[in-house]
Amino acid sequence: MPECPFANLLDPDIYAQGMPYEALQKFRQAGPVVKMDDPLTGVPYWAVVGQQELDYVSKNPALFSSALRSSFPMEHPQDMVDLIFSHTIINMDPPRHQKVRRIVREAFTPKRVDSYEPAFRAHAKRILDNVVARGECEFVEEVAAELPLIAILELLGVPLSDRKQFFDWTNTMIFADDPDMATSELDGQIAAGDCINYALQLAAKHRSEPMNNITGALLDGEVDGEGISEEDFAWMFILILVGGNESTRTVISHGMRLLMEHPEQLQYLVDNPAKIPAAIDEILRFNTAFIQMRRTATQDIELGGQAIKAGDKVILHYHAVNHDEAVFGDDAMQFDVRRAERMPKLAQQVRSFGIGQHFCIGSHLAQLELLVMFEEIIPRLRKPQANGELEYIRSYFVNGIKKMPIRFEASH
Repeated sequence: MPECPFANLLDPDIYAQGMPYEALQKFRQAGPVVKMDDPLTGVPYWAVVGQQELDYVSKNPALFSSALRSSFPMEHPQDMVDLIFSHTIINMDPPRHQKVRRIVREAFTPKRVDSYEPAFRAHAKRILDNVVARGECEFVEEVAAELPLIAILELLGVPLSDRKQFFDWTNTMIFADDPDMATSELDGQIAAGDCINYALQLAAKHRSEPMNNITGALLDGEVDGEGISEEDFAWMFILILVGGNESTRTVISHGMRLLMEHPEQLQYLVDNPAKIPAAIDEILRFNTAFIQMRRTATQDIELGGQAIKAGDKVILHYHAVNHDEAVFGDDAMQFDVRRAERMPKLAQQVRSFGIGQHFCIGSHLAQLELLVMFEEIIPRLRKPQANGELEYIRSYFVNGIKKMPIRFEASH
């Protein structure tokens, strides 16, 4: 069995210089389920790095709970899990999960999402107009972050004048592990508190001026004949804000990085714009926005040849699974925008949005944003290349890029 190259997949330092692709391959060779120690927290865990095993865990919530210790891979006090995290659907098990998800789902139906396309495209054109004449930009904040944030704020009923505030709050909440992004975990809690207060003000506004958006759908929804509490709404608001903003920003940033690193593939998409949708599936596969999530075993069970005990921590490593050679072939670690041409079911094999009951409820929204942005970026930012140092987020949760200055030739 191959020697695993480092001891702990939950150490943010191993992701601080980008995804450790070769190291993760060694985990797959040692997998599909690997016993790990976590010296940072003292809590050992099982790392799931094979697709078949990840799917089994994801589709069996009675055996692998999201609620017992939350879906987040980091360690939190149990009272925080019970009092705070339990209010968001990502940390719920059946039957409550399905009841709450049904309310949120109404705001994300494909028909409703598709209706946003003209507005999204107008935003995307304006975003590119703001940078294209300069021939250079800081891609993450000036391009990648803009449409996901605008879109999710509009859907939540937040005025665009508050956009910068939400950009800062989101960064502070999600990047508490990165010393350049947040000074402490306390800052993250303060930002979450600010977000909650904002959400409660929106809820009050909805009572006097009803809104036809995600906020309205949540506040008007009922579970077992009872409306959602304002506390539940506020935490759901944060989850949708972060999930709908940060993840898509990350995929756009990494997609641009990959296309710059493979100029011949970028040129192929310039020449064949109809291939951009299939290329987005490969971008999603190659650099997953959320690296890993957690489940807790509810009983003793064998998984991938390993004896897992009730109460054990189980980590689902989506990034490792998306490069599984057993699924994607011997070239799984190579980026190839034409992969879908020889693998027509590529989209169904990608686990970037998860699988099972917790499959990302905003996946259709994210894919529309990615399509619109890359359809606007690819023809207009010609021959892009790095224009300074690329900085990654130090996080084992979000696979983010902090800064990516680029230069390019403008095409109007």
